[in-house]
Order: sequence, then C-alpha cells, then structure tokens
Amino acid sequence: MIESVSQPGIEKYSSAKKIGELLTAEFKKDPHFYFFSPDETTSNKFDQIFEVEKRAWGELPVKDWDLPESANGRIVEMLSENVLFSVMTGHLANGEKAMMGSYEAFLPIITSQLLQQMKFIKQSKAVKWRAPIPSVNLLSTSTCWRQDHNGFTHQSPALISQLLSVPSNLANCLFPIDDVAAEETYNFMINSMDVVNLATFDKNDRPRYIDSHHANFEFVNGGASIYQFVSDEEPNIVFTACGDIVAHEMIEAIRILKKDLPKIRIRFVYINALSYRGIGTTDNKLTKAKFIELFTTNKPIIANFHGYPETLENILENYTMRGRLRVHGFNEEGSTTTPFEMLRRNAASRYDIAIDVAELVGRKDLSAKYRDTLNQNHLHAVQYGEDLIA
Repeated sequence: MIESVSQPGIEKYSSAKKIGELLTAEFKKDPHFYFFSPDETTSNKFDQIFEVEKRAWGELPVKDWDLPESANGRIVEMLSENVLFSVMTGHLANGEKAMMGSYEAFLPIITSQLLQQMKFIKQSKAVKWRAPIPSVNLLSTSTCWRQDHNGFTHQSPALISQLLSVPSNLANCLFPIDDVAAEETYNFMINSMDVVNLATFDKNDRPRYIDSHHANFEFVNGGASIYQFVSDEEPNIVFTACGDIVAHEMIEAIRILKKDLPKIRIRFVYINALSYRGIGTTDNKLTKAKFIELFTTNKPIIANFHGYPETLENILENYTMRGRLRVHGFNEEGSTTTPFEMLRRNAASRYDIAIDVAELVGRKDLSAKYRDTLNQNHLHAVQYGEDLIA
C-alpha cells in the first residue's frame, strides 16, 4: 500500500516486477493457483515466482541451466500459446484461479480461443445451475513500444482492438500507469469472475505517478481520473492517455508546452480501463455525465493510446463529437530501434502532441521548432543507436 507520492514521476519501478511479487504471494496463498507462460517468465520479469514454485516438468532430461522443476510444478511453460490457453481454461472451469503471461505481439495467437471462451461465458450465465468461474487473466508485456532488440515482428497491440470489438461486453482491457496501479489492476483481475481481463504494461522501470488510493479511485470512478499534479483549472485543452508509455509522453508534452506557452491551461485525464464501447470496466463504465466532468463539454481533446488510434477514437466517439478529437497511437510503424524513435515513427511522442497544440493556437514557429527536434532525434538515433531524449 503506497499512501502518497510526494514527487510524481521521479522514482521509477517496474510494473512487471510488482506483478511478479503479487504472483509469488498468490502461489503461497493458493495451492491450486497456476501460472502459464510460453517461455518468457524471466524475460517478462515475473521470475520472482521461481523462488516459491517450480516449473512443471515431465520425463525430459534436466540440464544444469534449467530452473527448478517438478512433475507437479505449477508454473507451466510451453512454446505454444494455444496449448497453454486450453489447459488454463480447463483449470478455470474447475473453479481454480490462474494467470497467463506473454509478449504482447504473440497473445493474438489465441484470439479465436478467447472468443470461444467469451461465448461459453455468455451461454453459461443463462444456465442457473452453472456457478461463475474465475476470469481469464492475461498479462501482456514486452509491448510494441519497447522492442529494442526484436523489432517489428514483436510489435502488435491487435488483441486489444479485437477484445474491445466484441458486443457481448465480457472483456476488460486494463492499462496500469505505474507499479502502484499494477497492484490495483492485479487485485481487480484475480478477484473477478466470468470475464476476460487483458492487462498491458511495460516491463521496464517506469515513473511512479499515483498512490494506492488514486489507483483504486480510477476503477471506482469508471476507469478515468484527473491527474491534478499536472492539470490546470478551467482548461483550454484536455489531454488524455491510455497506456503507461504514451501517458509519460503526454505529461512531458505538458511540461514542454508550459515553457513555450505559459498561459495555456491543460487538464490531463488518464484512462486505465476500456471495455466494449466504453471507458471503464464491463460492469462500471464511465457515464456521459462523468465524461463531461472530466473532459468538459466542448474543449479540444488530444489523446495518446497504447494501441491503434482508431480503437480509442471509436470509444471516445460514444461520448463526444469526432471534431473535438485528435488521437495518436501505434500506427503499425516499427523497427529494431530506440524507445523515443519508436514514438516518433508513430507520431505518438511528446513533440507530436506539442505540435497538435501549436497548430490549434496558430503558432507555426513552435510547430517548426518541435518538428526540428524530432528530426534531430531521428538522425541521432540512426547514427548512434541511442536517443537524445530520455
């Protein structure tokens, strides 16, 4: 429990390591809990679980480099998302909890199986004698924005769009902004029933922005909240983000704009959950009245999304007019490159956001300045393989 954060954005922690800590506690508490992963438990930084549980192992020979394994181990690793998902859903059908972690780009492999699971959930709800079952819980990391070594093949947030398009309203896409929010997200997932939960987060150390009370409030408040430490009263423009890395870019954009346009008033709203046609979770969506409280009635909205921009844009259009919206996100532009260069390639960086504002207020000089900065970073990244911008 983090009671307060005195300097938001200064200290850095890994959401994935926090999840690994919580999974470790789950193994200790629940003797029937299982964790499934293709082979990336360590790569995704969930490896603390090996301190208390062994990897399931059959009759294959054990090598010196193998991690602790056992015929009855509850960490199941196999390079087949399809097989793992099938085994996991069988375990869930017995009323026992489980989670599955994988690289973001490869979770779409199980899309058809997920859709079938959602159909099963929908049908079972209509059968009185069927008890609710623990939710399908997917941990999606090694995301599209940080593939410094693997590149374009490992960059795809497609499963988010697919889950949010299903009218049965049985899927939650969750985006914890930091390690504190990751803990609240984990608690939501492990205690939920009869839904599919997909949590997406970076595995690297990221800035900590909020305390535990705020993280809980985001869920209670319909999946969105104002970040007061970086917001003004009576804003001229509303910034919003959904996803940890793109949120950081929005916050940095505000700092840049405050230097160049000191009189501009900006509000920052973070979205931590999306479900079918709405902000928030399947059973607690943001109402239109609350949307107006957060986003105002008519101010321009500039958004930055972890996934494909159209996915968030389509949801926002259920609350307001398209003419208010400028939505950035992953535009299917990728490579083995630096973190900031990935953002630049997809027009989702802090300077791309700042360009939007410069255009809205008619400051062509600032637009040119920001574009020049982006170009300088591109040239530096190509030549030296590192970013000018941290």
